[in-house]
Amino acid sequence: MARDQDMIDKLRLIRSRRVGPVTWHRLLAEYGSAAAALAALPDVAKAAGVKDYECCPEGVVLTEMAAGRRAGARLVCHGTADYPPALAELSDAPPILWVKGRQDLLARPMLALVGARNASSLGIRMARRLAETLGQTHAIVSGLARGIDTVAHEAALDSGTVAVLAGGIDVIYPAENTDLAKKLAEKGCLISEQPPGTEPQARHFPLRNRIVSGLSRAVVVVEAASQSGSLITAKLALEQGREVMAVPGHPFDGRAGGCNALIRDGAILVRGAEDVLAALAPTNIAAPVRRMEPAPPPPAPTPRPTNISQLHQQILDRLGPSPLAEDQLIRDIGLPPATLAPELLNLELEGRVQRQPGGLLARIA
Repeated sequence: MARDQDMIDKLRLIRSRRVGPVTWHRLLAEYGSAAAALAALPDVAKAAGVKDYECCPEGVVLTEMAAGRRAGARLVCHGTADYPPALAELSDAPPILWVKGRQDLLARPMLALVGARNASSLGIRMARRLAETLGQTHAIVSGLARGIDTVAHEAALDSGTVAVLAGGIDVIYPAENTDLAKKLAEKGCLISEQPPGTEPQARHFPLRNRIVSGLSRAVVVVEAASQSGSLITAKLALEQGREVMAVPGHPFDGRAGGCNALIRDGAILVRGAEDVLAALAPTNIAAPVRRMEPAPPPPAPTPRPTNISQLHQQILDRLGPSPLAEDQLIRDIGLPPATLAPELLNLELEGRVQRQPGGLLARIA
């Protein structure tokens, strides 16, 4: 019963207003439990200038949990043994996942296979061949979109494939993949971080993409135009420390523009499954031995600023609509992370700063 209540509290915390994944992890680390974080959150919000703040009511999450059960899904929480280990490493890892189908696939090594919705015949053939071969050693992850995603799931259905949904676990998009989703629920796995019943919106797809790349050892892009969602997945993969690989295409084919640009910028060129497996194989080259140097004396601690409003303004002055890495902000301001962390949380709850995947911060106008 205590475990059930802890799950309820964790779900309430992430469903509370202005609490995103990074803030959820920070609150849990600071207060030690979701219950303690929920108790403290109204005062934290009040200190940040947010009046009459209320946490997500328990009845709301109980309704969500009942909807998840009706959909045949199971709730998996960050920090438990059945949470995907690769995803758990991320600073913005989803606090909860709704999982439907073969949950054991989430413990396997995974590879993401993504690409164009309006895929060419050659692209479809390449995606199918990659998924069939790589699926023998890895679970194939994709986003259940049209084109390359669909082919990847179909080709790896027997060996094991994971579809990450942008909407709720019971909302299949596009609708034409409803039958495929039913097969995935039986032989593969469907996952979502959104509440059941959530219709996918534009802002949900980058969040979905970070899970696709976060689950995977590498992201393989088969076809992608120069401004495609697959390139967002590739960018997120780089920020997460994953390998990025791409299949080259003809320069006159717009669907190859993104892949060719990735290769130009350093992505691994993929001619077949052998290239992917070779890139992921552990190296036998021994690392060079480094001579240990005496550690420098620790820097003197920086005093906590006495004028908090001045610090808030200093943070906001450094931020703009274009995202900035949090560690860069810390270096620019010159204060310890422990000093800036609570003030960033206050600004986030106040609605003046937004956290984005990859440890990025942006100022809200």
